[in-house]
Amino acid sequence: MTTTIDAIRDDFSLLDEWEDRYRYVIELGESLAEFPESARVPANKVPGCVSQVWLTTERSGDVDPVLTFQGDSDAHIVRGLVAIMLALFSGRPASQILKTDADATLKTLGLDEHLSPQRANGLRSMVKRIKHDAETALTQAA
Repeated sequence: MTTTIDAIRDDFSLLDEWEDRYRYVIELGESLAEFPESARVPANKVPGCVSQVWLTTERSGDVDPVLTFQGDSDAHIVRGLVAIMLALFSGRPASQILKTDADATLKTLGLDEHLSPQRANGLRSMVKRIKHDAETALTQAA
């Protein structure tokens, strides 16, 4: 997936109806790279999500490692939310990931008001996992 969070934000601003925005979120999920079956293991599963969500983290670099994430879900909208989180966090240095305010981004998209409580909790769980991986990468780099 090569869509940036800025492109997603711009696309959201062009869509007036939430039904159209949900369709767009689903399309984002469809654009995710194929998730390897071998990565669908308990260690990669994100706890706290009603749907099944898997997330892998690849680290490169030493001082401030760049983290690349790959993810998937068994639910269409949640898969799209995974895509949004990857656009926000993947390919960035761990220090930048820790400084990124995911809640503010979700507010700019309007998602904070339009997700069910279960999906919002799952999204927070994804962010928590991503930030935990960033903290771990920085600790190991030190």
